[in-house]
Amino acid sequence: MPAPRKQPDTVKTSWRNLQEERLTDELSRQVIHGEQATLARLTLKAGGGISRHFHVNEEYAWVLSGALEYRLDERTVVVRAGEIVVVPANVPHAIVAPEDAVCVYFFAPVREDWIKGEDQYLRNPH
Repeated sequence: MPAPRKQPDTVKTSWRNLQEERLTDELSRQVIHGEQATLARLTLKAGGGISRHFHVNEEYAWVLSGALEYRLDERTVVVRAGEIVVVPANVPHAIVAPEDAVCVYFFAPVREDWIKGEDQYLRNPH
């Protein structure tokens, strides 16, 4: 009989306990990484955004308040409070907040670029 697999540690936290990282004057994030995925809360001020980029991760964005404009190659998708957008892996997109917004993001697989600090596109004004 094979040896039982060691279970990963279970983590319990809250947004209140996660450090807020200010990326620009208009954008901040809180983030937690698991073994297979990343969960984050981003806060954007009106007019703020994220420059065009793409990544190997599927991106799920749930807008809690405000709105986001996802700018894709041939169209703009507006996502309002209570709505969710799913962006497939490797699809180039930019994000603009037409109004103050708070969003929860889920990425799979884990955002290795964020862990390694290779996320300069987030730190430059869009």
